[in-house]
Amino acid sequence: MATTYPYPGGDSAVQWVSTEWLAQHLQDKDLTILDTQPNIHEYVKEHIPGALYVNEGLFRIHTGNLPTVWIAPEAAQILLQTLGLDAGKPVVVYTSSGHLTKCEGFVGDGLEQTFLAYTLARFGHHRVYVLDGGLDKWRAEKRPMTQKYPTAGRSSFRSTVMRDYFITYDEFLQQKDKPDTIVLDARPAAFYEGQGPWSKPGHIPGAVSLPWKSLMDPGNSRLLKPEADIRAMLREKGVSPDKQVICSCGTGREATNEFILFRFFLGFPRVKLYEGSFTEWLTYPDNPTVTGTKPR
Repeated sequence: MATTYPYPGGDSAVQWVSTEWLAQHLQDKDLTILDTQPNIHEYVKEHIPGALYVNEGLFRIHTGNLPTVWIAPEAAQILLQTLGLDAGKPVVVYTSSGHLTKCEGFVGDGLEQTFLAYTLARFGHHRVYVLDGGLDKWRAEKRPMTQKYPTAGRSSFRSTVMRDYFITYDEFLQQKDKPDTIVLDARPAAFYEGQGPWSKPGHIPGAVSLPWKSLMDPGNSRLLKPEADIRAMLREKGVSPDKQVICSCGTGREATNEFILFRFFLGFPRVKLYEGSFTEWLTYPDNPTVTGTKPR
């Protein structure tokens, strides 16, 4: 059966659209397109007609002793007003593999569009569309590209923090070991099992390894695997709709992929993002970590 886009239907704050759908709606008056390629020069070189540029890094800042905190809603409001966004009008977000600044570990990995989609929804936008396959799929299909820059109008966007989407450190401590809860770690298996760029190796005790890229097409990390494959993988990991699912990773970025996928695409009712993730966990020197393949 052919998928009807935006998917899933209904009033989900985040939905997915195909390249074909976007090509058919490029001229829609109320549609905004946001290009979040890793480097402004990639946007300058070429982008989808009508797309405005926004870098994901604008939305986090060092706060206290934590370098990965989402900016205050007042600051986000200024940015979203500058882009001319309306919380009730659709906005498509996309990225690319970052051909000018590619670093397969972190830059151009595909997470730019899931991070921005989560961030928009987090600050109260409720019609966010993720371009499945991103710019790489669009480009491979030889769809139109441009070097023209559209004009960004201003808006009266009002930020509303969707507090139900994420949990704080204290809330994480209270929830993580409950029998109906599963904590996921979206980082690559090598980081989960051993030493990554953090001061300690391993993972938060109890966290189950589910690398975010395992849910994506092997040839395009902006393109979802078939839904049946995703659901089968989750069953193997013990992830089910009846559980409290906590998505974590290194800095909260990789986990945005799994949060929006589980909460909005699959419709699991109890999904949270631990925004602080492993980075915040390690700001408490006494917190233990576990190395190897097992959660504990």
